[in-house]
Amino acid sequence: MNVMTPTPAIAEPEALVALRQDLAAAFRICHRFGWSESVGNHFSAAVSPDGRKFLLNPRWQHFATIRASDLLLLDADNPDVMNGPNAPDPSAWTIHGTVHRLLPEARVVLHCHSPYAVALACLKDPTMLPLDNNTARFFGRIGYDLDFGGIADAAEEGERIAGMMRGKSVLVMGNHGVSVAGETVADAFEDLYFFEKAAQTMILTLSTGKPLAVLSDEIAKATSDGWGPYRGMAERHFAYLKSCLDREDPSYRD
Repeated sequence: MNVMTPTPAIAEPEALVALRQDLAAAFRICHRFGWSESVGNHFSAAVSPDGRKFLLNPRWQHFATIRASDLLLLDADNPDVMNGPNAPDPSAWTIHGTVHRLLPEARVVLHCHSPYAVALACLKDPTMLPLDNNTARFFGRIGYDLDFGGIADAAEEGERIAGMMRGKSVLVMGNHGVSVAGETVADAFEDLYFFEKAAQTMILTLSTGKPLAVLSDEIAKATSDGWGPYRGMAERHFAYLKSCLDREDPSYRD
């Protein structure tokens, strides 16, 4: 009797496994911070040097449940994936697929509707003013897309968003939310974390109705540049947040 044995799965490179685990952890941490929204929003990470192959969360899976193995490995040049049974969310494909294809330097792209970032995005003028260390951190690094047109599922929407993100690490999406790009998951998540804190400062300061003590461009730029030597904070912070997951629910690594 011939016994058929299953074909073993092809092992992924160690770096890809680690990237999957970091991105899965980012979803879980985002939810714990109260920044998830139902089963929507999307995080992605480029796998290939040209950005065209990238990881993306499955359609309508809650952030709190995402595991490394759940992440879809997609090819931005293969739109046929949208016709399959495991198709990603159309807006995620439109935005993240286009951004990774047109901006290969955007290695990780995190998009969510964190409360204070959304509040800022809903102002007629959502400019992040340099008021303190955190708000000045983003001086000169923010793009603003104020042409909200509903759910972004058309190719031209993705192209416009990619154009607005070119040369920037943060995109304030008017009447919508925020997208952050970084070289690593830790870098992108750290900017997402500090942008939400900066947006909170903006909203709370504006709520006083009193005049704002806005820093000069020179001081703001010096403050932003001064964050450079502290980049290692991102890895340490993200490692701590992952250690909390590892103690309480390490299933994100699966």
